[in-house]
Amino acid sequence: MTTAHLTRWERTAEWPLAALAILFLVGYATPILVPDLSDSASTWCRVITWIAWAAFAVDYLVRLALAPSRPQFIGSNLLDLAVLVLPLLRPLRMLRLLTLLNVVNRYAGATLRGRVAVYVAGSSVLLIFVSALAVLDAERYAPNATIKTFGDAVWWAFTTVTTVGYGDRFPTTGTGRVVAIGLMLGGIALLGVITASLASWLVQRVAEVEDKSQAATRADLLALSAQITALQKQLAVLREPPPEH
Repeated sequence: MTTAHLTRWERTAEWPLAALAILFLVGYATPILVPDLSDSASTWCRVITWIAWAAFAVDYLVRLALAPSRPQFIGSNLLDLAVLVLPLLRPLRMLRLLTLLNVVNRYAGATLRGRVAVYVAGSSVLLIFVSALAVLDAERYAPNATIKTFGDAVWWAFTTVTTVGYGDRFPTTGTGRVVAIGLMLGGIALLGVITASLASWLVQRVAEVEDKSQAATRADLLALSAQITALQKQLAVLREPPPEH
């Protein structure tokens, strides 16, 4: 197998996986946002999440089979492997939500720097939303819980990802704290991307200004050189002796 086969598969599977990721999010979020959902509807939501998870598992196995070097592929895609294996344990099922970020990351990885802002904004909203869902799912019915509604969960997610941490809302369960750790790390990573993008943009702007300045300087020098040449010609004409009669 060659890299071309792997690239072709990733391009073909990109949009179907994105659609499945959205269905996955709907299937995961609905029972959390609607606690009194009927049993049949809850069952369908679970089926949707498992089908989407299975599709991502198939995608991983196909990419592994098409990879030119399987050990290298596994080593460079450890997060994908963890997302597929760890959620088989019920307390870690919320890690399946990372498949959404994987889809966004795979798509944005091949885009131009001008789209980084869109990627960062989308990832931030997605990270806050899925973290709020995951922590609410873990905390809602816990003893002494401080996060009992989706509004509480969103407030907690905002204060955590921005590293403010007011402390009025915090997870009390082990699963909720795992979500908090992931959100903290994700927030730090996003802030790093924003900082790097801003620095890159500033460097580009400074370079553009310098290029324009240098271009203007060269144009001025050429103009001055032309004027000097014209003056030299005029002086040469004036210095010529008058014609004899």
